[in-house]
Amino acid sequence: MQYRRLGRTDLDVSQLCLGSMTWGTQNTTEEGHRQIDLAFDHGVNFVDTAEMYPTTPRTDATQGDTERVIGDWVARGGARERMVLATKISGVGATGARKGEPISGDAMRRALEASLARLQTDYVDLYQLHWPNRGSYHFRQYWNYNPTRQSRAKTRAHIRDVLETAAALVDEGKIRHLGLSNESAWGTQQFLDIAEAEGLPRVVSIQNEYSLLCRIFDLDLAELCHNEDVGLLAFSPLAAGMLSGKYLGDAIPPGSRRSIQKDLNGRLSPRAPEAVTAYVEIARRHGLDPCQMALAWCCTRPFMTSAIFGATTMAQLENALGAAEITLSPEVMEEIAATHRAYPMPY
Repeated sequence: MQYRRLGRTDLDVSQLCLGSMTWGTQNTTEEGHRQIDLAFDHGVNFVDTAEMYPTTPRTDATQGDTERVIGDWVARGGARERMVLATKISGVGATGARKGEPISGDAMRRALEASLARLQTDYVDLYQLHWPNRGSYHFRQYWNYNPTRQSRAKTRAHIRDVLETAAALVDEGKIRHLGLSNESAWGTQQFLDIAEAEGLPRVVSIQNEYSLLCRIFDLDLAELCHNEDVGLLAFSPLAAGMLSGKYLGDAIPPGSRRSIQKDLNGRLSPRAPEAVTAYVEIARRHGLDPCQMALAWCCTRPFMTSAIFGATTMAQLENALGAAEITLSPEVMEEIAATHRAYPMPY
């Protein structure tokens, strides 16, 4: 396992991060604990969660249960000091989390206190804003994205409020660092500019979707994050399991995410299976596991800090962890590049 510096911090995180959003619905507490232990045995030190998890499915009744699974692991004697722990505050629309309240400094404090109680810890290493109040083009919202409804003054006042609260929470020892999620290049730069001008905490990471099938990060955000040392934490690097090939032929394996979300939250478009087939065939031609190839490729990206993956079985987890040992050949990388040109935006 390789480790990478988280932004401009003193934290080194594993290139693979254990995602947790199935714990509490598709996975039991005991299964979540076994996943943490196995991942740690393979060198993972980074675990990502959120106040709204689990999401498979997402319900008001289960909101927060994933953090409770992690908290129970800590309470049973889990080595909290070995874990770089990241969680998130939800925003507008997440009805189970503070009734869909927008993110604000006051909401951050209340949400964090609740997360700390569920996690049974005094601090989190990385506290992230799950998505912007002003809206986002992520999760297939780019087809109708309209930023002209935004107010620059309102956005900057909101960012200042968030950063001032983050500074207080850092001083209190409750968070170590601040990160973003589902953000844009412009939004990220506003956080950086205001922090620099006013001596407030600098965002260290951005958690956006990124995979062989979803590469909108490659342009402006890649440039920004390279020049400003903001690391990408890629979620859905396996495209919600599509890149394993298990859904080809319109298959819906029992207990899979597709058995809960038939279109995989909009990812399973009419164009996606053809692109998935092309990537799976590259892996098979070169004797690679498709999941390991997809994760290993993510880790080659120069702006990548960590790729966040999840699993519902120990066999899936063991297989995914093997990606840390994979080096992709120049031939594989060339075929991946050619396939991306053929299928640049399959969903």
